[in-house]
Amino acid sequence: MARSSMRMSAEERRESVVRAAMIEFARGGYRGTSTEAIARRVGVSQPYLFRLFPGKQAIFEAAAERCVEETWRVFDEASAGLTGEAAAEAMSGAYMGLVEDRDQLMMQMQLYVSVFAARASGEEEIGESARRLWEGLFERVRIRIGGDMRDTTQFFAHGMLINTLVALGFPPEHRIWTGFDDKCDKAE
Repeated sequence: MARSSMRMSAEERRESVVRAAMIEFARGGYRGTSTEAIARRVGVSQPYLFRLFPGKQAIFEAAAERCVEETWRVFDEASAGLTGEAAAEAMSGAYMGLVEDRDQLMMQMQLYVSVFAARASGEEEIGESARRLWEGLFERVRIRIGGDMRDTTQFFAHGMLINTLVALGFPPEHRIWTGFDDKCDKAE
């Protein structure tokens, strides 16, 4: 194989950075993750990393966007052709599978924490980006389940409780899970 065909394109390298950043930010948060750690995980130099992204904030925003888009992809595939309660149930069940990927779940949770921390430091850009992403997900779910704001709010409240229980490590057989509808399996 020719040496040039083994090299990654800038877009492939960018994709590698986003995947690595999701893992690093999930585990360390925005403030606790260095661009050096991301570059090391990808196997590139920091200067090369900054040729792909203008800075750490842009890398975080790309990782956050990937996290939200992955959530929608799972919801969309699970609920294709469905509406209303059937769509909500399908998305809820699929979400339980998604949060089994702890890095995916923790990236989502770090997004919320990072917005709060950035805001406390007077940095509003991360929050603006995160709110735009989250609102977009909310709207897509709202439309899929029939447009009702109350039902959509309830859907997301249910999901946030799942996030909390999974992140805290409650085992599936713990009594705290018994309040969930039987149609939503508990995370393993």
